[in-house]
Amino acid sequence: MSDSTQLSGFALLRGGVLVRDADAEILRSDPSSVITLLADAEATGGVLTSQRTTLRDGTPGAPPHFHANCDELFFVLDGRLRVLLGQEILTLDEGDFLLVPPYMPHAYAPAPGHDADFLCVFTPGTPRADYFRLLDRVHAGEATWDDLLQTQELYDTHYVPSELWP
Repeated sequence: MSDSTQLSGFALLRGGVLVRDADAEILRSDPSSVITLLADAEATGGVLTSQRTTLRDGTPGAPPHFHANCDELFFVLDGRLRVLLGQEILTLDEGDFLLVPPYMPHAYAPAPGHDADFLCVFTPGTPRADYFRLLDRVHAGEATWDDLLQTQELYDTHYVPSELWP
């Protein structure tokens, strides 16, 4: 009996999840960002959802929002990431880790003059890959921001105003 089986692009190894780089879904419709979907909740049994995001210098990034049902972890792989966390703006450098608790308003973009490459993990995992696919369709001109706003409850991404974040 093999130690691994294939399931929707994921290899399950003795109960674990392995996503090979060549098998990961990459969203590229926004020329200033790349989102690599790594594992959605269905593949991890609801333990986590994860993606890798690369934002080019000058992209506006993610507007202020919060998640009601999960913590969000950021780990900077390369570059510098500017983050709104509640009423504070932080700059995360390569190797920095940030955990954002439920209901905490946050936003992020690359720090001026830098790109940012980072890992995001949501725990517990909730189905979120379709949110990022819809966002990709918005950037491709195949959907609107209003379409995205209508999914706030579905994908637990609730947009909020902030005087601190442009």
